[in-house]
Amino acid sequence: MIGDAMTSLRTHYVEELKGLGGKEVTVAGWAHEVRDVGKIRFVLLRDRTGIVQITAKKGVVSDEIFDALAFPKETVIQVKGKVVEGGQSKRGMELVPSHVEIISRVTATIPFELTGKVPADIDVRLDNRYVDLRRLETQAIFKIRAEFMRAFREKLMELKFQEISPPSIVAAATEGGTDLFAVQYFEKPAFLAQSPQLYKQLAIVGGMDRVFMTSPVFRAEKHNTTTHLNEIVQMDAEMGFCDHHDAMDVLEKVFLHMLRSAKANCAPQFETLKTEIIVPKSVPHHTYTELVELLNKHGVHMKWGEDFTKENEKKLGELLAEEAFFIEEWPTAIKTFYAMPVKGNEKVCNAYDLMYRGLEISSGTQRIHLPELLIEQLKARGLNPADFEFYVNAFRMGAPPHAGWSIGIERITMQACRSANIRECTLFPRDRHRLTP
Repeated sequence: MIGDAMTSLRTHYVEELKGLGGKEVTVAGWAHEVRDVGKIRFVLLRDRTGIVQITAKKGVVSDEIFDALAFPKETVIQVKGKVVEGGQSKRGMELVPSHVEIISRVTATIPFELTGKVPADIDVRLDNRYVDLRRLETQAIFKIRAEFMRAFREKLMELKFQEISPPSIVAAATEGGTDLFAVQYFEKPAFLAQSPQLYKQLAIVGGMDRVFMTSPVFRAEKHNTTTHLNEIVQMDAEMGFCDHHDAMDVLEKVFLHMLRSAKANCAPQFETLKTEIIVPKSVPHHTYTELVELLNKHGVHMKWGEDFTKENEKKLGELLAEEAFFIEEWPTAIKTFYAMPVKGNEKVCNAYDLMYRGLEISSGTQRIHLPELLIEQLKARGLNPADFEFYVNAFRMGAPPHAGWSIGIERITMQACRSANIRECTLFPRDRHRLTP
């Protein structure tokens, strides 16, 4: 059984009914479909694990039970009955009811068809997200997302990382720039955190050595794309006494473990979404320079020192034909101020991105742990070192070389599920225009 399915309202979830032929069970959920074909009434009952057909034939069930199976779709019901394997259901089993109870009636118009027979616009669905979450496809996405988050924690704990919880309210930009949401913090101005970056580094300086976290972050960027949100959840890791190669090695282990876990534990969900997950044996590495040259070779003009556009990322995925790959050795000028420049070639830094199915899902760097170099890089980007004094000062007290990375849970879920829009992969999305529900 799933945990403890048995409650005062149910004895089993739908997915637990297989193999229980002849046994009496109680299920509860929503009426997904209701059909009356004269002397037979069918109700498809849906819970979070699947759908079971309730079949009532006149003369087999009482008139009271037969009459009770007449209600609008999405009515919340409880049904007690006997599991019959085979029968008329395509699912290989059905439930013959002995008791039916309406728990909650539908008293408003359901805004769109949940069975998918009539497509609904994504904005209509998101405006009514609490209904959209009932769709089997939507539930499949969030089951896969939850499995990714579970596997992320599992692998990092296996690798001796410790979970921490950084603050979401900060006094200054954590990554530079001005795309911040300002908040009033008592008598002081403050901001919602763009990233847990500085704080996870301070944990390493504090001797915690290997840490990870899942944190909401906020970006006040005026995007209107299918791959950006203004509130996302980052899955971060940071490790001390290492360089970027060590951090990429851990990222690869975690990423592949997440894919393997989803493949093993979410097969029905991928089937619902009509897609599959592929787990590569390893993740190949390419330098930024190599990939710029590859694009230009194939007619996509790009200058060294520019960032890859989303179109270029997608093109690289097509050209390389790799499920996932790393891009490393980036131009220092287009990465964050704390990225460690390569010794002897300061125009390049120890930064890397992880690409998955044509989209960047993770980025990381070896961090600057030398305070003088950190101040130099802050000034080079027009940032005032005084605004980062608490951060810079930490490195004056003995800081080891360290590196880390972040995975966007919405993006990896989007790519694994082959969703067309990242808003599908967050419970209640926040973008430039959406603040409710």
